[in-house]
Amino acid sequence: MANTEFTTYFIFITLFCFTVPSTAKPSALVREIKQKTQEQDKEPFVGVNIGTDVSDLLSPADLVSFLQVQKIYHIRLYDANPDILKALAKTKIRVIISVPNNQLLAIGSSNTTAASWVGRNVVAYYPETLITGIAVGDEVLTTVPSSSPLLLPAIQSLYSALVAANLHTLIKVSTPHAASIVLDTFPPSQAYFNQSLTAVMVPLLQFLSRTGSPLMMNLYPYYVFMENKGVVPLDNSLFKPLTPSKEMVDPNTLLHYTNVLDAMIDAAYVSMKNLNVTDVIVLVTESGWPSKGDSKEPYATKDNADTYNSNLIKHVLDRSGTPLHPELTSSVYIYELFNEDLRSPPISEANWGLFYSNSTPVYLLHVSGSGTFLANDTTNQTFCIAMDGVDSKTLQMALDWACGPGRANCSEIQPGESCYQPNNVKNHASYAFDSYYQKEGRASGSCDFKGVAMITTTDPSHGSCIFPGSKVVSNKTRTVSNSTETSGAAERLKFNNFHSCQISSTTLALCILLFILL
Repeated sequence: MANTEFTTYFIFITLFCFTVPSTAKPSALVREIKQKTQEQDKEPFVGVNIGTDVSDLLSPADLVSFLQVQKIYHIRLYDANPDILKALAKTKIRVIISVPNNQLLAIGSSNTTAASWVGRNVVAYYPETLITGIAVGDEVLTTVPSSSPLLLPAIQSLYSALVAANLHTLIKVSTPHAASIVLDTFPPSQAYFNQSLTAVMVPLLQFLSRTGSPLMMNLYPYYVFMENKGVVPLDNSLFKPLTPSKEMVDPNTLLHYTNVLDAMIDAAYVSMKNLNVTDVIVLVTESGWPSKGDSKEPYATKDNADTYNSNLIKHVLDRSGTPLHPELTSSVYIYELFNEDLRSPPISEANWGLFYSNSTPVYLLHVSGSGTFLANDTTNQTFCIAMDGVDSKTLQMALDWACGPGRANCSEIQPGESCYQPNNVKNHASYAFDSYYQKEGRASGSCDFKGVAMITTTDPSHGSCIFPGSKVVSNKTRTVSNSTETSGAAERLKFNNFHSCQISSTTLALCILLFILL
């Protein structure tokens, strides 16, 4: 049978067999989703924070498609944006939603308000949208200490509302803390919570222990390094391989620390133990490294940000735990998905993202072989093109170098060839840049051309003009020319497993018969 005929029959059978109305009870679907959610969240993962101080943020539908293309399945929002929550429905993406600090007063002082919040932001979407946690406030104890007395009441009220909705075992309630609530973080064995916060931390930790919720911590080795230059080596902060002599050693436990983040996590565990709490896990709700800074932040560079986040991802997915708790690997949410260009100075505040707001990577993470997290890597669909707004003379010089000393294959942009049109410097430069970039194996620094080129995950091919980066992937892959627009449809055509489809025995028999006939 010809391939086209087989494809036609296969599509027909797929549509026939899997679009029959389900007769399963909704409660069965809910139970299945709950079971899968619990099983998958037991494994350590890497997620991302999504801030919205962005001038041209993707639409919710495009955002979700982008997350799917990038294989990002855990996100944290700083609110409970209804449009994003709707767009996340029926995807595999798990989301922590948040109560902003300015809503603590209302929720912490009224059970009715808390119940209404849960009904509006949780019950209305779950289980179609996989909400896994509620982050109540953000660094409340250190940024808005006047609201500290409201924090635990707000958490307890939201938890009670989840109990009423029978969701309390599936959706955890906690609050993210700044690293500064822990004092004397190194050596970790001597760490303790700021004693002025004891009145809040003791009952809060008891609540987390009782409900199986995590201690949420925002941990930034970048700030530890910047505040302790000359004491904390840069390599330790970036997860770089160290010789034994450069490892940090806790003199009390003789444990060796090869990176700052592990030390910060263990300091949190020791601090909890000092308050007689030993069964609460640490969830790192924020960690990252800025890619750009002002003159006072010389270590905020793309190279350092790439190194930190790439090594962080590998570290989590290697499941090696920490020196104090090798059996426990904390999941981590990277701060953040997009550069937030509307953030106030310093410059670094707007440059923590893995991607620009137009979804092109700020830098290429090197996470090959570390699972399926993030397609933002030196693999399949990345291309090198000319940046917008560069003057023609500068582009022409870069084009001449690429086609000359750079030995890019520029035959396709000659008159009469498939990529000659449109006949302008930017189009020709983009093709030449991509040819050089692909020839060099997409190596770091091969898409720069003195700052006039950039990397993109969107295929720049057009019409009969196929860019070099598109030629190296299969025809099947290349049909997805704009991944941020097509992934939603692609995701809908995937099936988790055959058993998730509820079809009648008659329909099943017909399906089997059709397969046999093929």
